Amino acid sequence: MPILQTIGLEKRFGGILAAQNVNLAVEPGARHALIGPNGAGKTTVINLLTGVLRPSGGRIELEGRDITRLLPHQRVRLGMARTFQINQLFLDLTPLEAVGLAISERMGTGGQWWRLVGTNPAVVEEIVEILERFHLTDAMHERTGNLPYGKQRLLEIALAIACRPRVLLLDEPAAGVPEDERHEILATVAALPADVTVLLIEHDMDIVFSFAGRISVLVNGTLFLDGPPEEVARDPRVKAVYLGESLDA
Repeated sequence: MPILQTIGLEKRFGGILAAQNVNLAVEPGARHALIGPNGAGKTTVINLLTGVLRPSGGRIELEGRDITRLLPHQRVRLGMARTFQINQLFLDLTPLEAVGLAISERMGTGGQWWRLVGTNPAVVEEIVEILERFHLTDAMHERTGNLPYGKQRLLEIALAIACRPRVLLLDEPAAGVPEDERHEILATVAALPADVTVLLIEHDMDIVFSFAGRISVLVNGTLFLDGPPEEVARDPRVKAVYLGESLDA
């Protein structure tokens, strides 16, 4: 059974149909990419999955449970976390403080996170482990707003992982990251825990085809093609219209 799926998912903005009859199935532990041209509806679908938008029709299921009407924080508690195309960080916090706060929120003590960090060695150990995994230990005491943008993107993924999700949605994790910092993003995405199911939205085909075991192509709000990377790469419609001939490489 898919860990995350949509059945006939639709979203209308006035007379515009941004998502139409989207039937997406993401298997447990998958590395699944959602791609398509600008305006295809990818971010709309992610916003529907995470509860930022309410669908006009259809259903969303997480581990077989209907979550269509749940609020975003309720979905987080059920095991879904996300990153954003533009990061949503507290720029005045340090990475250590931000990760500590995320863990405390997960444990229901977010308002007094500093006490939890100061009195619970297991929490301190988890903070350090996350900071190490995301190459943030050298910057753990720096104000987030002063960090290079690549480090900020790493921190956003770290905060999502601190929620201990079973499903993680990554919305263009390398967007805006300078070329010399992208390798850290690539390595981090590749090293995400194997027991976390990942749905990736990404324009960078190098990231998509090095990461995904399955790819869904969205066009004009409709699921256009779904299959393994080799099948998507060979499809002449995808190559010619959406991805370009670079997929021959």
